[in-house]
Amino acid sequence: MHGLHLTADLRGCPSELPPLTDPAALRRLCLQAVRDAALQAVGELFHTFPAPGGVTGVVLLAESHLAVHTWPELQAVTLDVYVCNFGADNTHKAHALIDALLAAFQPEQVRHHAIERGLEHERTA
Repeated sequence: MHGLHLTADLRGCPSELPPLTDPAALRRLCLQAVRDAALQAVGELFHTFPAPGGVTGVVLLAESHLAVHTWPELQAVTLDVYVCNFGADNTHKAHALIDALLAAFQPEQVRHHAIERGLEHERTA
């Protein structure tokens, strides 16, 4: 079960960006970023919350998952990318995915975390 879990907390995202409030725009952004990172989407769900209208989107990946949560009233976004490295090292794909989303949300501030998941002796890649 060895893998890489990347998270990012974004602040100062321009409030006029459609993916902050529009689930269709967030869906398009996420699915394109997944494709561009050469990952495989196997399921998805996008949900809008009542005013002020933040969006949560989840894309299930053959390699694991992507989750995005927006808070337009705070100009904030959280990103969660997890990829398993079972059979192949998907580390560069995880970084490509989160980098594409960072570029799209144009944050003024970013707080990154990277967590190696699983046990070292379980590593197969």
